[in-house]
Amino acid sequence: MQMQFSAIKPRLTFWQLWNMSFGFFGIQFGFMLQNTNTSRVFMTLGASPDDLALFWLAGPVTGMLVQPIVGYLSDNIWLPKWGRRRPFFFAGAILAAITLLLMPNSTALWMAICVLWVMDVSMNVSMEPFRAFVGDKLDPSQQTAGFAMQTFFIGCGSVIAALLPTLFEKVFGFSNESVNGSIPLTVRYSFYVGAFACAVAVAYTVFTTPEIPPADLPAFRAEQAKNKGLGRAIREILAGFGQMPVTMVQLTVVTFFSWSALYVMWVNMTPAVAAGAFGTLDASTKNFQDAGSWVGVMSAMYNIVSALAAFALPVIGRKTNRKAVHMVCLVAGGISLASVSFITNKYLLLVPMIGVGFAWASILTVPYAILVGALPAQRMGYFMGIFNFFVVIPQIVAGAVLGPISRHLLGGGPGSTLVLAGACLIIGGLFTLRVKDEAVERLAP
Repeated sequence: MQMQFSAIKPRLTFWQLWNMSFGFFGIQFGFMLQNTNTSRVFMTLGASPDDLALFWLAGPVTGMLVQPIVGYLSDNIWLPKWGRRRPFFFAGAILAAITLLLMPNSTALWMAICVLWVMDVSMNVSMEPFRAFVGDKLDPSQQTAGFAMQTFFIGCGSVIAALLPTLFEKVFGFSNESVNGSIPLTVRYSFYVGAFACAVAVAYTVFTTPEIPPADLPAFRAEQAKNKGLGRAIREILAGFGQMPVTMVQLTVVTFFSWSALYVMWVNMTPAVAAGAFGTLDASTKNFQDAGSWVGVMSAMYNIVSALAAFALPVIGRKTNRKAVHMVCLVAGGISLASVSFITNKYLLLVPMIGVGFAWASILTVPYAILVGALPAQRMGYFMGIFNFFVVIPQIVAGAVLGPISRHLLGGGPGSTLVLAGACLIIGGLFTLRVKDEAVERLAP
């Protein structure tokens, strides 16, 4: 379906960029609570460290299934007063808020795993159209700034969410201990705040940022009516894999290694820090729960760096080379992440989070800025959804093989898996140099 949207995209002000990106604050608030506390919740409810990667598969599997479908649907609808992206923002955020309330009230491991699946579906429904929103709303000259603003809010939401368990314990005096296998109060109240933040932040973007309508709305409606049908939708989604631009194909290799590393980091950081700096893997002990809170502090550190770097990277990229910037950030992040395995002082663990922060900022900004310049405007959401396959496939692969690799090749130590994650980031950085940056090349003299 070829949807013709207005080609005139006025240059947006700083505050308009702020409004259209603010929803990411809430979405990432939820994601960071999930990333920093899910392993902790699972282990508190009885999960083995070697099984965590398998239990975490909910995220990448739901992302792979949901995002292409949501991207396709959001390209091919237009609702009066709502547009095409905002209905998905809003519906996904409300459902995500409900699951954030349910997660800390899980009383059994199977319940927490089921809630994680629903949580990931809802967050993916809300998140996927936000990437395409930048292509819809912004002229190419502002698209990198649009992704940078999203990265800024990702960083801000992540910092607050990551610190919440520590704040609830140190500032407000709530217990950080697991009583009879229950989730600590610090974690429980953090998820409640996350539910509120997710719903309110996304609603703010929905109600402050209008969408650009099709240039010929009657023709678009006629095209919609002619092309209805689940079978056609599935055929078009599957056909997209053979229609990917060269740049997109090259970026899939980079994302494979980058997101493999991130998945390993999120799954194993809590047990690695607990074992290395707190001397325990027993989830019933206060030391383990303190390690979980400290991982939140570490996550806050790398997200503070990410939020600040989000505005510097586009400027550096314009003056130098976006591919080179991404490579340097990934290599620095890889070396930093691997070093976590060798540090036993919890305060020194904050230092490598600087390098991880630059890598995280670049992963969230540079590949998407390069990609959007290679995609057809009328199929932006669809191809962004397809691209997400190559964000989640490495996580699925890591989830399936990480446990056996850890047990049989890495000696079962969670810290050693972070060395593997660091190596993946470095490899992804090197592959970045092979990517064709079409938007930059078109503007070259």
